[in-house]
Amino acid sequence: MARRAAPEVNAGSMADIAFLLLIFFLVTTTIETDTGISRKLPPPQEEDIVPPVLKQKNIFVVELNKNNDLLVEESPMELKDLREAAIKFLDNGGGRGEEACSYCQGDRDPSSSDNPTKAVISLNNNRETNYSAYIAVQNELVAAYTTLRNREAQRLFGKTFVQMEADFKDVNYSGSKTKLKEDIKKIQFLFPEKLSEAEPKK
Repeated sequence: MARRAAPEVNAGSMADIAFLLLIFFLVTTTIETDTGISRKLPPPQEEDIVPPVLKQKNIFVVELNKNNDLLVEESPMELKDLREAAIKFLDNGGGRGEEACSYCQGDRDPSSSDNPTKAVISLNNNRETNYSAYIAVQNELVAAYTTLRNREAQRLFGKTFVQMEADFKDVNYSGSKTKLKEDIKKIQFLFPEKLSEAEPKK
């Protein structure tokens, strides 16, 4: 008696279907990107080093409380005004003698910062501060530095600081990267980013 062949399922197209599904999910899936701010912490300090004494007028105090209310120099302020206030403080140039600032364009108010190299922005947060509010404040403060650096780079080198950094990262940049790196450091020296962040309050 002849044996009957077992029926088989034709799986020849299964690989094509799986491949199409893979393409579909790759095209339609959105990947969440983390938001944050890139920071490079300072190197560890030796214990016997005495921290430098800062004049109170060279410290710009920014506080974000647990209700996400912004206080600047102990006065309420809207987030949209923070960048201009920080620029005004950093670019004040109120110093005299060795602390004078020749490139500052501020009001030269003697009660505000002496020089951008002396000015420090102190940011105080609360543990209950909303993360998005914290990032928004950080963004405005960094933008203040970027604005001033762009202005100074444009004056000295004819292009913005942002463009200089982009050129430095560009592998096809035709100029001297050594010279460009020196120029970038010069701008960073004129407007050093001094953001001090205290331990969050409870």
